[in-house]
Amino acid sequence: MSEIADRFVVVLDANVLYPFRVRDVLLSFAEAGLYRARWSAQILDEWKKKLIQNKPHLEASVLSQEEAIIEAFPEALISGFEPIIPSLNLPDQNDCHVLAAAIVSGAQHIVTENLRDFPADVLGRYGIEAVTADDFLSSTFELYPMPAIKELAKVRQSYDNPAMTQSEFIMDLNRYGLVKTAGLARDMKEFL
Repeated sequence: MSEIADRFVVVLDANVLYPFRVRDVLLSFAEAGLYRARWSAQILDEWKKKLIQNKPHLEASVLSQEEAIIEAFPEALISGFEPIIPSLNLPDQNDCHVLAAAIVSGAQHIVTENLRDFPADVLGRYGIEAVTADDFLSSTFELYPMPAIKELAKVRQSYDNPAMTQSEFIMDLNRYGLVKTAGLARDMKEFL
């Protein structure tokens, strides 16, 4: 764990946990202490069900991944937010549990790819901002460039089937929508 003081709290929405490359980078940054990740059992369940629905042949792997995530980040699981859900109003009422978890956990951000479902005027009342995974990761990278590139290098080196060169990994980040993050990594490619 990093010794960075006052790490910010971030709720990760299910849709940013779904793409494995995005999830790997987000969790790697959290493991390094660059921020404090939070989610609810409902968020993890939503991620797990969607992944199993789309890739039923990977069910055992998905269940194993969920177990590993819970074990690696025991402090990330938020509970006790359910009573405030009825008082919240979002364009998609099914997302109110995410905002409630963010409020209860004291999160500064909700990392999601569904920005339209988390309007700034509503979230602003609670001091919370919705941001995409790429915006969040690239901002975190800019704050902590050396720890961030070190974590990206760990992620790249963990893929060995097939192994990826630095350039291939940067292209892969682009492919998964982490365009700004990939650009920052390209600028520090020698450390990747």
